[in-house]
Amino acid sequence: MLLRGTFTAIVTPFSADGQNVDFEALEALVEAQIEGGVNGLVPCGTTGEAPTLTDEEQVSVIERVVKTVKRRVPVVAGTGTFSTKKSVAASKAALAAGADGVMIVMPYYNKPSQEGLREHVVTIAHAVGAPVIVYNIPGRSVVDLSAETTAKICEKAPNVVGLKDATGNVLRCQELKNMLGDRLTILSGDDGLTLPMMSVGASGVISVTSNVRPREVSEVTRRFFAGDLEGARRQHFALLALHSAMFVEPNPAPAKAALALAGKMNPCVRLPLAPATESAIVRVKAALAQLDSVKT
Repeated sequence: MLLRGTFTAIVTPFSADGQNVDFEALEALVEAQIEGGVNGLVPCGTTGEAPTLTDEEQVSVIERVVKTVKRRVPVVAGTGTFSTKKSVAASKAALAAGADGVMIVMPYYNKPSQEGLREHVVTIAHAVGAPVIVYNIPGRSVVDLSAETTAKICEKAPNVVGLKDATGNVLRCQELKNMLGDRLTILSGDDGLTLPMMSVGASGVISVTSNVRPREVSEVTRRFFAGDLEGARRQHFALLALHSAMFVEPNPAPAKAALALAGKMNPCVRLPLAPATESAIVRVKAALAQLDSVKT
């Protein structure tokens, strides 16, 4: 499984009342992502509102994404929870549903030590055997997987192949690359830091913004790897306002609002998230208009 380029942390469309997954909209979104040139899809992550999905819904979403993709790009399913046992079960279910690998977020709420984080990931990796991406996002999980602990995980679990770095700190990326070299693929977990992180060794991004504009986001990583650094920089700068708008309110409400504006799905998110406010929608509209006016 090649972890390089732009992977979309895909939203989960719901019916207007939020009670059911809108699988028709999900299939159309997957097709739009592939047509837009993304290199992979990540269903059932934070952006996919995984904490609000039932176990059955999560498996169904992964199955439908896999079925629609038809092996054109890798599918990495978000399966991490604050329970190691539940994460193992969710990971096995995702792989049985056809996912190529799993992404394990650091356990939230129970605040494990570095030793606990290490054993959590190693236990899951050993149980599933498939490619595992570790997801470090201290702002949501309250714990920060250190570079040293990451290195210990890599020693114990060869199938831990990647890390989604959402620390918001380019220094962590370069520390890991300096320490581990090509042993671990690093993907930016912050759209606005994609190009800076790639400049110090990251291999791409797991993106929120690509839900809305897959071609433009993919163009940044494509140009970078083609050696067109100036073109990548121009495209990255052109996207900054939209990246910011995607997080003006809790993700994925702004992204779903943008997709609703384009007629792609209902803007519905599930409680405890709330739909994007009118002020957020105004900001999203302005960012989209600004992007459309820029020549890159």
